[in-house]
Amino acid sequence: MGYRFGRDDVAYLGSAAGSAALAEVDRLELTPATHLRDIEQVRRSHDAHAAALIETVRLRRKAAGKLPASAEWLFTDDALQQATPGLVARHRAVRLAGRAVHDVTCSIGAELAELAEVCPAVIGSDLDDVRLAMAAHNLGVAPLSATGSGTADEVSRVRGRNIVLAKADALTPTSRDTVIIADPARRADGRRTYDPAKLQPPLPDLLAAYAGRDIAVKSAPGLDFDRLGWNGEIEVVSLDGAVREACLWSPGLTEPGVTRRATVLDSRGAATTLTDTAPDDIPERAPGEWIVDPDGAIVRAGLVRHYAAAHGLWQLDPHIAYLTGDTVPPGMRGFRIEDRFELREKTLRQELSRRDCGSLEILIRGVDIDPDALRKKLKQRGTQPYTLVITRIGRNATVFLCTAHAAR
Repeated sequence: MGYRFGRDDVAYLGSAAGSAALAEVDRLELTPATHLRDIEQVRRSHDAHAAALIETVRLRRKAAGKLPASAEWLFTDDALQQATPGLVARHRAVRLAGRAVHDVTCSIGAELAELAEVCPAVIGSDLDDVRLAMAAHNLGVAPLSATGSGTADEVSRVRGRNIVLAKADALTPTSRDTVIIADPARRADGRRTYDPAKLQPPLPDLLAAYAGRDIAVKSAPGLDFDRLGWNGEIEVVSLDGAVREACLWSPGLTEPGVTRRATVLDSRGAATTLTDTAPDDIPERAPGEWIVDPDGAIVRAGLVRHYAAAHGLWQLDPHIAYLTGDTVPPGMRGFRIEDRFELREKTLRQELSRRDCGSLEILIRGVDIDPDALRKKLKQRGTQPYTLVITRIGRNATVFLCTAHAAR
């Protein structure tokens, strides 16, 4: 759970003395091997503040890859875990450029930092006093004691800049003429939940509170959207190959006809997007020269056929997300098919041994097999790298023996 910060901790950490102490603690290794020694040293120097200092330095180091511009920020462990990666938040902010925005679950301000770069007025509100105080530190603004009912423009003029923070319940509308952003907590009873009604605040209640408003709601990619009956767009976003989130966009914030979107981002700044308005007609053919494993955002958004049509590919099986073709789309993983077998352990062991197989990557989709357990059973000790793509074609489990994947 991490250290439980209080308002006094935030006040100290944000002071000149706290900043100097953090710089001192940051010079320590803070590794498991030095843990006891480092704690004792910090306690001797900073007594009651030791735990807050150590936790803050630890969280800043953890945040470096996720929120690169947050070197001087304050966090709680839970807030950092749920914070949107900077590049993902920036992508969303660009879609809202020029609009006044109210983040009703602003937490420590990660989303607000990106919105403030492109939006004329940004409001952040939360019920957690500590997180609001941290957001104020992180963004360089002072939180209001309570929200008013004025427009975002009126609040902005009061603060003299384009960010304002306030304590408010996400289920109680406290702004007008703003786009609403929300990121409900995805844990219930200590466990991650994919039930919209068990989010905090519950997603059905949140949507009802802002009925008729432009709203964007961040959620887990595995959320049961069919149960929700959402009539806007669902965008699934990946970053550097890992699916990060889904975002529900109300109809007023998306393009006509778009109900599904996949956005693929990478740390170098590249971004590609695909929607369900694209063609999805693809042929039914035997496997080509390559197998292509689409990015997870494309798979989760249900746009595998659309991606295939855009790149001259087709599916190995109509119900499986692996694609095949005679070329590999730029920047994607490709696996050159060398051979094909039925799923029989003895046959696989013999073929891999004959080919001097050493390192073995195993990809599985549509078949209930533990790749690590299978790899141990195959016991390959050769020198050549191979990839096994194990999937279902029709009713049969099929194994494709492939050379090591290529990125083109």
